[in-house]
Amino acid sequence: MKYAIQVHGGPGQTPAAHTAYQFIKAALAEGHEIVRIFFYHDGVQQGFGPGGTDTPRLFPDWPGLAGAHGLDLVLCASAAARRGLLPPEENDWPESPAIAPGFRAGGLGQWMEACLKADRVLVFGG
Repeated sequence: MKYAIQVHGGPGQTPAAHTAYQFIKAALAEGHEIVRIFFYHDGVQQGFGPGGTDTPRLFPDWPGLAGAHGLDLVLCASAAARRGLLPPEENDWPESPAIAPGFRAGGLGQWMEACLKADRVLVFGG
């Protein structure tokens, strides 16, 4: 089974990110494929360290999970800009130094592409 995952919860706000992380680990252990993990609304905060990229990440360890399994972690650039995490005039969002390693910025087009490739679409958070 192929899953597209969307995460809405920011760090420490809701259990959504933790629940998504645990689901993804379990799905991978059972041999399922994760097409993409798309962070939307407050979920984009998962891709920014508390004090920038030099600060160690808190649980969940998205970059570690992505590195171990070749997962695509996409932050919605518009949602990040609305929250002041990326400047709206930034032209090179995918390589922005503000984004934690393992993440990349993208748009809803990447989310739609993942949905089309997936057998199931799951959204964690409100």
